[in-house]
Amino acid sequence: MSSITAAITAVGAYVPEYRLTNAILETLVDTNDEWITSRTGIKERRILKDPDKGTSFLAIKAAEDLLRKRNLDPAEIELVIVGTATPDMPVASTAVYVASEIGAVNAFGYDLQAACSNFLYGMSTAARYIESGRYKKVLLIGADKMSSIIDYEDRTTCIIFGDGAGAVLFEPSEEGYGLQDEYLRSDGTGRQFLKIEAGGSLMPPTIETVRDKKHFVRQDGKSVFKFAVSNMAEVSALVMERNKLTHEDVDWLVPHQANKRIIDATANRMGLEDSKVMMNIERYGNTTSATLPLLLSDYEKQLKKGDDLIFAAFGGGFTWGAIYLTWAYDS
Repeated sequence: MSSITAAITAVGAYVPEYRLTNAILETLVDTNDEWITSRTGIKERRILKDPDKGTSFLAIKAAEDLLRKRNLDPAEIELVIVGTATPDMPVASTAVYVASEIGAVNAFGYDLQAACSNFLYGMSTAARYIESGRYKKVLLIGADKMSSIIDYEDRTTCIIFGDGAGAVLFEPSEEGYGLQDEYLRSDGTGRQFLKIEAGGSLMPPTIETVRDKKHFVRQDGKSVFKFAVSNMAEVSALVMERNKLTHEDVDWLVPHQANKRIIDATANRMGLEDSKVMMNIERYGNTTSATLPLLLSDYEKQLKKGDDLIFAAFGGGFTWGAIYLTWAYDS
C-alpha cells in the first residue's frame, strides 16, 4: 500500500438557472407536488434549456469554478476524468474537450461510465493515479445533462432527474488525509431495470427507435428502489465495520441523491442522525454523476480538516459502492 494518500483539496460546481418545479411538472404529466415529494423528496430540478449546449458546458463551468476558488493554473493539471451518462457524443471523449477548453494543456483525459456511480468510481480511479506517485493533480468531474435523455411524458423518470456538474481536485497527502478505503460492486444482471435501450451497438439508432422513444431512460422503479435500499446501506455499513468506525466516528454521510427514502434507509443502517447526512435532493433532484460533488460544494463551508466522510452511491447496471475519506482542509 502506498504511503501517499489521495486527498480532495478543492471543489467546484455548477447548476443551470432554470428551475423545473413540481408545479410545472403537474402541467406535463399526471402527478402532483405531494405525490412527488412524499416518494422522492424532490421539489425542483435545474435544467439546461439551451439546445446548443451539452454536458461539456456544465463540466467546464464546474471546473472553472474550482480553478477560480483554488487560484490554480490549469496547466498544472495532469489528468481530467469526466464521469457522465450523457456525453456530448459517443465519440470523442467529453473529458478531452473539457481539458482543452479549461486550458489543461498538459493533461490527458477520458470519460468514465458507471451510471449514477460515476463519481464514486471516479474517486477510486483518480486516487490510484495519485497513490502511484506519478501524478500530483487529477481533476475529477461529474456532469450530466439528464434532460437530454428524459421523456417528459413519462412520469416515472421526468420527476426525478435534473442537470448539473461538480468537480474535485485530487492531490497527494503525506499527512494521511484523503481516501482511506472503498468497497465497489457491480451486477450486470441489473441492466434490464434501468437503461436506454437504443443508440448503442446492440440497437443502433433508426427511424423506428426514435419514433418508439427508445433513446430515453426507462426504469423499473420498484426493482431499482428495492436493490438500492438494501445494497447502498449494506456497503456503507461494511466500510464502517471494516475500518472500526462507529456512528459517532462518522462526521458526514455523502449519499447519492436518487431518492430521500433510499438516503434515509442508508443513514438508519449506519446509525446516523439527520444532522450528519448531506442532502440537497429537494433543490436539484437526481443529477446522476453530479450528486456527490454538488453535495461537497453545498456543504464545503461546514467541512473541517480531519472530518471522516462516507460516500455512497448506486446506479444502473447495477453499480454501487461506498468510500471512506478523511477531509483534508478547512474552508
